[in-house]
Amino acid sequence: MADPMAESFDAIVIGGGAVGTATLFQLTALGCRRVLLLDRGEIAGGTTARSSGCLRTHYSVPINVAVARASLAMFGRFAELLDDPAADAGLVRAGYLIMAPPGPASAAVRGSIAAQQAVGIEARLLDRAEALARHPWLHLDDIDAIGFEAEAGFADPYLTATSFARAARRRGAVVRTNMPVTGLLRDAGRVVGVETPQGPIQAGVVLAAANVWSREVAAWAGIDIPLEITAHQVFTLAAEQTYGPELPLLKDLASPAKLYMRASGGHLLVGGGHEGVVTQDPDLPDIATDPDALLDEAAQAAARLPAFAEGRLVRSWTGLYDTTPDWNPVLGPVPGVPGLHLAFGFSGHGFKLSPMIGRMLAQAMLGLPTDLPIQPYRLTRFAEGEPLVGAYGAGAVS
Repeated sequence: MADPMAESFDAIVIGGGAVGTATLFQLTALGCRRVLLLDRGEIAGGTTARSSGCLRTHYSVPINVAVARASLAMFGRFAELLDDPAADAGLVRAGYLIMAPPGPASAAVRGSIAAQQAVGIEARLLDRAEALARHPWLHLDDIDAIGFEAEAGFADPYLTATSFARAARRRGAVVRTNMPVTGLLRDAGRVVGVETPQGPIQAGVVLAAANVWSREVAAWAGIDIPLEITAHQVFTLAAEQTYGPELPLLKDLASPAKLYMRASGGHLLVGGGHEGVVTQDPDLPDIATDPDALLDEAAQAAARLPAFAEGRLVRSWTGLYDTTPDWNPVLGPVPGVPGLHLAFGFSGHGFKLSPMIGRMLAQAMLGLPTDLPIQPYRLTRFAEGEPLVGAYGAGAVS
């Protein structure tokens, strides 16, 4: 039953990463001002802090294309969106160049580019000469298809999340950091708030945007969710020349690790697009990188960019993905648990989709029609045999 002495809000968001802060902001933008965000640590201090910040609309799952396109447009007008001239997401429109060897990957690239073009996205296939004109560092002898998306690039996850939180605060939202949620308040089966170390807090609706900690929240509601935690290492390499932001973001489907690469502070940032290493502990403070795997992926990067054959390792880190069976997120209300909404399983897509995902989640929480359909991301799709698997199969391209 409701506690008349408990603090109360119209909505609570659990999780202060890119998705949680975007949803908080969008709730306030839709007129819901009595909202609270709770985070166990600091804003953007969890998985968002380790994001590579890549932005693209190149997907083969149509709803992902639509959501990514809307999100990229929001990144492009970030200060206007937040009504804050000082707001800055750190957007760099370097472009996105995806390379595939002969075979199914080549067909997937060609099909995805055609689908992007069909909805008006500035994307096209390049021949080798055109690709080298945009990125002269590349070795392309083994490549059959090259796609290019001009408006893509990368942005700063920390700046983005903190800017969303600041804009929401200006509209009346409350943000409490270093405040873990320890349980859900229930009343006749409905979620009506959360438990915290400082006592219960009531709410009309609760969103758990808890990333790798989502299984714990789901367990409080008595449900099991299809979530696996996978570790993915990222590193930066230095070459004799500066690797500048004018060079496009790269996706190398010909490399065994399906590498993605981009400029970062004059160096080359490298990450794998493979399935990662399964781990059971979302609270590991720092997962050591695997030196053998790092050397192997560095060699793969040098095969595509020979200038890094003698590259120097600058730094490395490991981040966690909250991965679903189809490598796409679960969003929206939980069947049989009224008052609870979930956002998990972003599988490496969370930051790039966060502005529009935040709007869709906020609309669903308020019982409004969503700008884009949220139904494809429903929790029940796996049991219903309707996973979101596109031409690339399950994996980080989707």
